[in-house]
This record gives sequence, C-alpha cells and structure tokens, in this order.
Amino acid sequence: MRHSDQQFDFDTIIDRQKSDSDKWGRYRGTDVIPMWVADMDFTSPPAVISALQKRVAHGVFGYPQTPKELVAIVQETLKNDYNWLVDDNWLVWLPGLVTGLNVTARAVGETDDGIMTATPIYPPFLSAPPLNQRKPITVPLTESDEKWLIDFDALEAAVTTTTKMLMWCNPQNPVGRIFTRNELSELAAFCDRHDLILCSDEIHADLLLDPNARHIPLATLDPAVADRTITLMAPSKTYNIAGLGCSFAVIPHARLRQKFKRAMARIVPHINVLGYTAALAAYRYGKPWLSALLDYLRENHQRVLAAVNAMPGIKMKPVEATYLAWIDARALQMESPAAFFEKAGVGLNNGADFGLPGFVRLNFGCPRSLLDEGLARMKTALVHFYRN
Repeated sequence: MRHSDQQFDFDTIIDRQKSDSDKWGRYRGTDVIPMWVADMDFTSPPAVISALQKRVAHGVFGYPQTPKELVAIVQETLKNDYNWLVDDNWLVWLPGLVTGLNVTARAVGETDDGIMTATPIYPPFLSAPPLNQRKPITVPLTESDEKWLIDFDALEAAVTTTTKMLMWCNPQNPVGRIFTRNELSELAAFCDRHDLILCSDEIHADLLLDPNARHIPLATLDPAVADRTITLMAPSKTYNIAGLGCSFAVIPHARLRQKFKRAMARIVPHINVLGYTAALAAYRYGKPWLSALLDYLRENHQRVLAAVNAMPGIKMKPVEATYLAWIDARALQMESPAAFFEKAGVGLNNGADFGLPGFVRLNFGCPRSLLDEGLARMKTALVHFYRN
C-alpha cells in the first residue's frame, strides 16, 4: 500500500507456519487461521530490519548498555506526542511489559495486600497479583450501547483498607477504549482518595484507530498524579517487534522508582542487544511505516465491525485503539465460543482468560485476504449453527 513517498506492503501473506512463531505454532499442521495473540502478521518496518542486519553483521553480542541515543529519542517522542517532559533518570528499562506488571506487583505493598483492576483485562493483570503474593480485586467495566465504561461506584465499593494499587490499561486491552481526560481525572482522584499507587499499561498508545483521537498518559494529568504512577510502555506492539523484548517504565517519584528497582534486582535480565537496536530504529525511523499501518488497520477494523455485526449470534462495539476486536458471543450460549470457532478454522482468544466468559478476542493485524477468510469461516459456522 502506498503512503506518502514510501511504499509498505501489508497485503503479502508471510509464511509463518514453519517459523518459530508461537501464534502460528499453536495450529501447526492444521487448517486453522491464528487470530489470537497480539502479534501482527506484517513484517517490521524496513528501517528496523536494516538496523538489525547491520548489528548482526558486527558479530559480537555481549551484555549491552542502554544506548544514550535511545534514551534521548524516547524523551523526544514523549515530549512531541504528549508534551511530557521525562527526565532520563525516570526511565527503567525492562525486557518486557509483562515483566513490568509483575515487578510492580512485587514492589508495592506487602504480602496479602490488594491490587485492583477492571475486567475484562489482559490476562497478566489477573496473574501478577497472586504470583507476587498479593490479592487480586477485580471490578467489571460496564457497557453502554457504543462503548465500555468505568464503573466508579463499583471501584469505591470494592476498595479495601489493605488495597495498595490500581493496575490500569489505557488504551484498554481487550475492549479497545481510549479513556477520556475526564475519565482519567476521576480515576486519578479515586487513587488519591485511597492512597493507591497507579500502574498504567500504555503499550497500545500509538495504535489509535480514530485519526482525531489523542492518547493521554495518566502521569501527565498533574505532578501529584505522576508521583503515584508507574507507566509501562514499549515499541513492541506498535512496530511488531515484541519478540525482541524491549520495554520501559517511567517512574517520576524517586522512592517509588527505587522500590521498583529493588524488586527487579538480580531477577530481571538485561535487554538483549537486538532489542535495543530494534527499539532505537523504530523510534528514529518508524513513523512513516506506522502512519501507513494505521491506515491499513483502520480499514481492517471497519471490515471486522461490519462483518461481525452482520453475523447471527455475535456482535461487537467499535474499537477506538489496538488491532484487537472484542466480540460478544454470549447469545450463542456456549461454554466456549473460542472452541466453536476453532473447530470452524479460526483461532481466537477465549474471553474467560480475560475475566469475561462468553466473549472472544480477534486480532485483525493481518493481511486483508487472511482477515476476510477468517471472517468468512466464522460466518459459515454461525449460519450452519443456527440452521441446525
């Protein structure tokens, strides 16, 4: 597809069946289209591939230092995109965002203290508290006709005297919400009232499907909010380089940052040299590719939205961000809609893993021909189901 003066190809199907892909390996040897894990089926930006090839040609892969150029360009990106002035000391580098969730859970509070989150939610939000001897407290989001909303009354009802943190996701995975400034301000006020640390996963911040939408990092609301916030970010979803493992936390408050660093000391490995290389190239040269990608994903989203809402027994709300569709299959009254669609040749995420059974999550970050085939298989299966 053409964008500006550069051409990027999102239509060619890359054969991943015989590669090391976790996404495709799950269904190796079967006629199932994998549309589950948040891993796009596009090649990474050409500039990233070129930078990796050059670094590999060097031939030595010892323990790396964080490149000063990467720190500088992350600071520049956060300033340009969000008017967020981040000191280089605030950045803590991590080999993955899930690592960041678990380190945060370990760093805040004591054994058996509570950690809140809102469901449905990316599964590591649900596993991080118990893995780190904390008690998970889950509060459901509520539904309107067009979008999912925060239930502030339910948050107030669920918080306890031993609750120490709220783990948040914005843009939200899996429902695809971009929360508004008013919603975020009310959320921050809730955390202030109950003296909660706020961990904000913002890994999908660049993947906004509405061209007029803006992502607002929670920590930019005001300095007091920043002092209680750990923001987790990464180039991995944006530029399709998740397998290279490079993420970071932004922690303005010095004491909170030291707790975070102590929690990760001697446990969390360094980022590998190719992860740093890919991140630097992505931030430095990847914007034209990202702009073209967003155009492609916006069209894919419209196709999914129209197709799903025309199928019997399932429906979905528009997605504001990410490349993930959250599909309501409760009307099918099946124990596992994901298993039903898998038998029909489409591999989707099971909503139960996100804390909400009866739903499935579909990854539309793939070539359009593959997407159309997957949607056609879903429709055929549903039509057959209702005829019988």
